[in-house]
Amino acid sequence: MLDLSIVIPLYNEEESLPELAGWIDKVVKENGYSYELIFVDDGSTDESWKVIEELQSANNNIRGLKFRRNYGKSAGLNEGFKLASGHVVITMDADLQDSPDEIPGLYRMIREEGYHLVSGWKKKRYDPLTKTIPTKIFNWATRKMSGIKLHDFNCGLKAYDIDVIKNIEVYGEMHRYIPVLAKTEGFDRIGEKVVQHRARKYGVTKFGLERFINGFLDLLSIFFVGRFGKRPMHFFGTLGFLSFLFGFGIAMYLTIDRFVSDDYYRMTERPIFYIGLVAMIIGTQLFLSGFLGELTSRSAADRNKYKISKTI
Repeated sequence: MLDLSIVIPLYNEEESLPELAGWIDKVVKENGYSYELIFVDDGSTDESWKVIEELQSANNNIRGLKFRRNYGKSAGLNEGFKLASGHVVITMDADLQDSPDEIPGLYRMIREEGYHLVSGWKKKRYDPLTKTIPTKIFNWATRKMSGIKLHDFNCGLKAYDIDVIKNIEVYGEMHRYIPVLAKTEGFDRIGEKVVQHRARKYGVTKFGLERFINGFLDLLSIFFVGRFGKRPMHFFGTLGFLSFLFGFGIAMYLTIDRFVSDDYYRMTERPIFYIGLVAMIIGTQLFLSGFLGELTSRSAADRNKYKISKTI
């Protein structure tokens, strides 16, 4: 088994690939690691794939995978993880903003210090304020919701034990939340390493501000699926019961007040009546959503599949 697999998703990075591959090869050979370098071309429209083919012909440690169209970074990582076979799997971006000199330190933290996952922390960044400020807010929200004490969830430079990447599925835009996905699967030894952040040398960034909105929505999805994926009734049923109980309480109050009050009025003349009615309707709908979700969950093929760490 190889010591190291390095997975690099990319999109239109033809200029940086030769320098990056040479730098990685130099660092890895200096440390005596056996390795494979997996480039995942996410439907590039430039000459990135041609460059990868040329690099592979000169270095048998290099492998490549090309998508027919652009699917996104999460898809690239997921397919790269399927190909990876090293004891330690390291991911990094292809734009030379991640330094391959960090590879030995990340490798040792996995193999010698026993971490399941180590995330890079770009403590000093070379990004504009329009990117750094939203990133700080995003990381703060993720820490609060996940309970994982990382400063930079979105850092592309990460290291994993091979068991981690073979037991998680990265989809949509979930690459930002791989530590959260790993923790959900029981890999809770998550560490952090301050890494060098370099200014972009070639090309332009492929991400816009919309990634922060999508990222927050993805975080909510992970939070819900991780806690209630196999028991949706616990979530929807609880909310539905509380909502219905609130509305029913209003209805009972209005009914009792109608008979004991000296003032004659119709219940439908009071605005609170409609609040109670809406609460009961919403409660019923939530309960039915939980019931349907429970039926779907119990009918799923993987309803009783669990991740097993060891057997004796």
